[in-house]
Amino acid sequence: MNQGRIILKDKQFKLTIERLCYQLIENHNHFQDSCIIGIQPKGSYLAQRLHDRLLELTKISHIEMGFLDVTFYRDDFRTRIKPLNPNETKMDFLVENKQVILVDDVLYSGRTVRAALTALEHYGRADKIELISLVDRFYNRHLPIKSDYTGIKVDALDEEYVSVEWKEIHGNDRVILFPKKMN
Repeated sequence: MNQGRIILKDKQFKLTIERLCYQLIENHNHFQDSCIIGIQPKGSYLAQRLHDRLLELTKISHIEMGFLDVTFYRDDFRTRIKPLNPNETKMDFLVENKQVILVDDVLYSGRTVRAALTALEHYGRADKIELISLVDRFYNRHLPIKSDYTGIKVDALDEEYVSVEWKEIHGNDRVILFPKKMN
């Protein structure tokens, strides 16, 4: 495997999530009309972390949260060589008239977010949709989509790959920039 450069380590990772939580609290106050929706699969880890920490910080008993699979809403799903393995959508609520906080780990081309926006339409018409991403690869956008809340911005070349590792899967939290996409 290619040697990567760690751009966010465990302590900074935790502080970044903490900062994002405080920004959300500033804008959503009691979260009574807000919901958090993680884009499957990797955005769900960040969504869960944000949700859990927001409950701790605000002492609110409940903030609606769900996980949204966008596999078959992507504009490239028919062009894949390998069969697709969709994730489960876990949403037991509608987004009608709510402020949706859409969550993904890395914002790259914007295509995943566009797919998520389309998929969300099946759950009602949101009053407002905001995007939060842990990593924003801001020079690689294919669509006019940007994060409302960003953990870190990374200036990465197209052939470079940003990997977010989660304690729940990899044993520690970190963001790594690899010179080429890993296979």
